[in-house]
Amino acid sequence: MNEQENRKGIMLAIAAYSMWGFAPLYFKLLSDVSPTEILLHRIIWSFVFMLLVLIVTGGAANIRAVLKRPKQLAILTVTSTLIAGNWLLFIWAVNNNHMLDASLGYYINPLLNVLLGMVFLSERLRPLQWLAVALASLGVLVQLISFGSLPIVSIALAVSFGVYALLRKKVNIDAKSGLFLETAILMPVALAYLAWMPANGSASMLTNPWDLNLLLMAAGIITSLPLLCFAGAAVRIPLSVLGFFQYIGPSIMFALAVLYFGEAFSLEKSVTFGFIWCALMVFTFDMANNRRQRQHAHTANTEHKTK
Repeated sequence: MNEQENRKGIMLAIAAYSMWGFAPLYFKLLSDVSPTEILLHRIIWSFVFMLLVLIVTGGAANIRAVLKRPKQLAILTVTSTLIAGNWLLFIWAVNNNHMLDASLGYYINPLLNVLLGMVFLSERLRPLQWLAVALASLGVLVQLISFGSLPIVSIALAVSFGVYALLRKKVNIDAKSGLFLETAILMPVALAYLAWMPANGSASMLTNPWDLNLLLMAAGIITSLPLLCFAGAAVRIPLSVLGFFQYIGPSIMFALAVLYFGEAFSLEKSVTFGFIWCALMVFTFDMANNRRQRQHAHTANTEHKTK
């Protein structure tokens, strides 16, 4: 792959993770609307946005192929439920001053992905990966023993998105078609709820001011655009390189929570975050070292063949 495509992949990765990081600013604008109703609009307008994307870029053949495979549809039904739960919890956390918990959840996520890969995909953990997982687990354990609390929101966000990613890997469908089908599966529930909801509900488009309706409709773009950027990055740069950018989102959330929204960075949070950050430094060092060794081996192999 040429250097131009590589640079484009890096820019798309930075765009995707930055949009995820700044997403709380959007949801804060909808703080007067209940998380459930925001979720319903997120589903509906994501479906509309992805339908338009499919019409413009093509992809109907992929959709038809999946519709003929009951097993893939069953897995997508599970993933749609998982991602809806993840979205709902994230919206609730942001609008109830738990953005630090959301940030911690997405810091934990890559470490959890390593464990899930070991358990369900028979991937072997390198020694430094084991150390990273142990440090993260120790951070949660210290909070539980010393402060008598668990970061339940953080763990729930990490687990729901981790299992979602694992199942999406198994279903083997592109991001564009997968997100369209997931929102299509959720659409009947969302439409039924909105139809049942009182006409004067906080998310009723018939009684809302136009600016609130535009904000609700923007949920489709806020949800789908970073996923499309992520998918574009994933096909242009190696997964190991993509992994270096995954901390942009939670880092932006952390800065927004502490510096802009004034959430309290308590002692128990500082202890847990400290362990997680140490774990991520070990994890990132291991990724960089492993990539460097593979590149060195590839170069040596190429030179050997040319002799």
